[in-house]
Formats: sequence, C-alpha cells, structure tokens
Amino acid sequence: MFTGLVEEVGEVLEMRRTASGGFLKVKTSLGDIKVGDSVAVNGACLTAVETGEGFVSFEISEETFVRTNLGDLRRGDPINLERALKVGSRLGGHFVLGHIDFTSRVLSFHKRGDHRELVLEIPSAHLMYFVEKGSVAVDGVSLTVNYVKDSKIFINVVPYTYERTNLRYRKVGDRLNVETDVIGKYVVSYLSKEGNSLKDKLESLL
Repeated sequence: MFTGLVEEVGEVLEMRRTASGGFLKVKTSLGDIKVGDSVAVNGACLTAVETGEGFVSFEISEETFVRTNLGDLRRGDPINLERALKVGSRLGGHFVLGHIDFTSRVLSFHKRGDHRELVLEIPSAHLMYFVEKGSVAVDGVSLTVNYVKDSKIFINVVPYTYERTNLRYRKVGDRLNVETDVIGKYVVSYLSKEGNSLKDKLESLL
C-alpha cells in the first residue's frame, strides 16, 4: 500500500519487452529498496527483482502493460517512485493500492496563477467513483478532484507537487495512469449488490 506522495522522480535506464511481459530498469537514489519490495512506479505497484548501486529493476506482466502507461516508457523518461507505506508512518496522501484502473489522455494542463489545472477525461464506467473534493491517484500522485463535469475531472496541481513529480513534464495528449479511490470502490460495490439501483440506495441514506 502507498500514499500517493512521490518520493523521487527516477529515470528509465532500460525498458524492453519479453516473451512473458517486460523488464524495466530505473535509476534511483532510494538506496534501501531490497529484492522483493513493492514500489509504486508511475503509480503501478511493481516488485523489485534486482537492485544495485543507483538502480532498481522490475518485471512487468502483460496485464500491467494493458492497464497502464508503462509500455509508453523510453530510456531517459522521468518516472514517479514511491516505496511501500510502513506501518506507523503518517498517511499524508490517501490509501493507494498501486492497482491502476485505466489510463486517461491529458485534455488540458495550463497555469492558473501559480497553480495548474489538469483536466482528464474519464470513461463512463468509472465516473461513479469520482466526487467533488474526492481523492484520485494520477501517475501515482495523490491529488484532489476539484469538480466533475461532462465526463471530465478537473484537478488543481500545486507548485510543490508540480516541481517534485513527473507531472511537470506532462503535456496535452499524454497518457496518465489513474487509480480511483479504493474506499469509493468498496462503497459502490456494496451498494450495487442489492436489487435497487445505486441512485435509490444513496438517496435513502441522505
């Protein structure tokens, strides 16, 4: 489990496809990563299979390539890294599992004063998981949804986050990994298992 607070922007040293998926080698200064550790790589939970001075390597499954933007990576690309949450640590972002739900193209990413507004289009099947002021992980970064409108989410990116993640390299048309809030997933799943519609159940709770 992760928090969505990126610890470092690493650099892709190698990305190649294999018969069973792929292999990714990343330059990093996070020196205490051990073989078998979980690391969020652009928000996707991967297992370290090799470590050394200044690098960590991962194997990637075909399912991960299908669900994420990791297949777009090339040598030299910046990549968000976060080590797994330790028990007893402060949870500064939100609960992030590292299980990407879908990728979304950047529709707009422009400055509003000192901040930036990021706009992503959301597939209709996932819209129910987004609410105003709710949480979302984008390329592994814990962000707050300002509002939802016309199958789009509008997100404010503060200067601190922009400067310390790979979001500063993103532009219109780029594919970003999106993980919806796990608490919202469980609530929707629970409410949708009974006979009445989800809308009726939510209204009955208000």
